[in-house]
Amino acid sequence: MKILDSIPSEYRQSVLFSMLALCWGSSFVAIEVGLEYVPPILFAGSRYALAGVIVLGYAAVVTDRVRPVGRAEWLVVTIAGVFVIALYHGLLYIGELYVSGAVAATVVSTAPILTVVFASAVLPNQRLGPVGVVGFVLGLLGVVLVVQPSPAALGGDMIVGAAIVFASAVAFALGSVLVRPIESNLPIETLQAWAMLLGAGVLFGWAGLRGESVAAIELTTTALLSYAYLTFVSGVFAFLLYFELLEENGPTQVNLVGYAEPAVAIGVSWLVLGSVVDSLTIVGLLTILVGFVVIKRRAIRSLVRSRLEPTAFDHQQTAGGHPDARTDGGTPIEADTEVRESADGDRSVATRKKR
Repeated sequence: MKILDSIPSEYRQSVLFSMLALCWGSSFVAIEVGLEYVPPILFAGSRYALAGVIVLGYAAVVTDRVRPVGRAEWLVVTIAGVFVIALYHGLLYIGELYVSGAVAATVVSTAPILTVVFASAVLPNQRLGPVGVVGFVLGLLGVVLVVQPSPAALGGDMIVGAAIVFASAVAFALGSVLVRPIESNLPIETLQAWAMLLGAGVLFGWAGLRGESVAAIELTTTALLSYAYLTFVSGVFAFLLYFELLEENGPTQVNLVGYAEPAVAIGVSWLVLGSVVDSLTIVGLLTILVGFVVIKRRAIRSLVRSRLEPTAFDHQQTAGGHPDARTDGGTPIEADTEVRESADGDRSVATRKKR
């Protein structure tokens, strides 16, 4: 992006990484604010319908293909649209009716851990070893620390909301695993755009089944600002940052941004809403992070080596033959596991990841 070319080269990566973490981490809080005025599924669907159109226009400018061709490419788009856009965001938005954006961001950060676990169960060449199981258990323990369940709290808003948000992370992780074996050369920008559009269509259908109505939307200034921020800042602008960082650094390094997002969400929630999370939530987040490091230790080790020996390290590619992508406000779709550490850890959609 021309506007970012003026950043000094020695600071460029850190600045772009920080901007991306801010855009996606703050999206959890923007969702929390907007849900006061807009039904959840309509909110998510309308956001991604507009973002998808804009990203498709961007894809038309920077790539030579603006639509999928063939069964395999449409299958990848369908899986990403249904699981990574529609189910992930639909459940996330519903969950945030019960829990804060900061808590939701922390629970969603389990998605990369769940991705590795599902890959070990579904893909024959990827198995989770004993150390990986320890990482998975640490991730679940982190969620328990965040939710702090008790017999008296069963059925309460925190338990219900956290369970729904965790289900969104499950949907995201499952979608990221299902697209892995599919060979596709669809450009990441085009894949992301079509997944957004298809996912938006599914979300609109879901909203109808839930009885959500446009008449229920309150067109307040706050609602419009939330929608605009999520669509243009956390959506379009953040994806442009993501694409640029992905091209310059490769997916493994870039998608570590997912673990900065909960910290950003906690800080923004405090600044904007005056909300303060308790110490156990912080401990839970750190526990989830440790679980991620345990599971992804080989990818992280390779990343450290790449920093120490930059000329001896090539940018990694995803196992499916197309670069990883992700959705904002969550963690990226990962293509590496304990057995094959060859890709990232969002996000997004294009194989590879809230939000």
